[in-house]
Amino acid sequence: MGKLAFLFPGQGSQIVGMGKELAETNELAKAIFKKADERLEDPLTSVIFEGPQDKLTLTTNAQPALLTTSVAILTMFEEASIRPDYVAGHSLGEYSALVAAGAISFEDGVYAVRKRGEFMEEAVPNGEGTMAAVLGLDREKLREVTEEITNNGDSVQLANINCPGQIVISGTRKGIELAGVKAKEAGAKRVLPLEVSGPFHSSLMKPAAEKLSVVLDEIAIQDAKIPVIANVAAQEMTHSEDIKEKLIQQLFSPVLWEDSVQKMISLGVDTFIEIGPGKVLSGLVKKIDRSVKTYAVSDEVTFQSVLEALKEEIQ
Repeated sequence: MGKLAFLFPGQGSQIVGMGKELAETNELAKAIFKKADERLEDPLTSVIFEGPQDKLTLTTNAQPALLTTSVAILTMFEEASIRPDYVAGHSLGEYSALVAAGAISFEDGVYAVRKRGEFMEEAVPNGEGTMAAVLGLDREKLREVTEEITNNGDSVQLANINCPGQIVISGTRKGIELAGVKAKEAGAKRVLPLEVSGPFHSSLMKPAAEKLSVVLDEIAIQDAKIPVIANVAAQEMTHSEDIKEKLIQQLFSPVLWEDSVQKMISLGVDTFIEIGPGKVLSGLVKKIDRSVKTYAVSDEVTFQSVLEALKEEIQ
């Protein structure tokens, strides 16, 4: 068996009821949900378990909810002494990865992402910014499109480079509209508007990044015990100063997901386990490289099946 990486999903993967069954049967997982409520002084767990979905989807709830659920699932791996060689998370998921790597405590992480969600909401008035997925156009062509539109006064940037042929752009409504038209002219197959509350990972998030910097000064960031592949650089980060800097940059920089997965593969990773609700990241990994193994763990049942598969590989 080659090396193992844990992956953690970002905003958009949230679903009402995630982690509920696990919290009912597993004391360690239950404790994580309780810690979240205590640290935030807010009954987040009831929103996660009972909904409604529109309340859970609010950025200020979705971010801490996903971190909490992912870390609750992670406790099963820690209890079974399954330790990855690398960790990575998509956008918000990078915080779950940092908790897994021992760089930040869960309590500090859940507080930081609640604040991060608030700052992202405040940065751009609702409705003024948005995002869209562009399918079937390579990143250099799309970058030319977005730069031309931005230079003409309507801000739009590459936000998530997810896998070959799938790139998310982010910016003002006008910028996204214009980029959608130009991207199609340049050969994009489809442009799909996304249901988001703001232009995440674009320069419009710089005010949020400044506020986040203050919050990150308040919490303890340690050196990571497991290398974390950073969204903004697709390189390993372990030093606390570097981690803080990259988390601030991450708010207004593209998520280099495709590059991050390629980096882990080049470092010898052949098995990826997505920890959290959904299978978005394992799907992207498969589109990047079909030869690697991918698993998605969202509850006790999927955990047990992965445990069996890993045992067979080790034998």
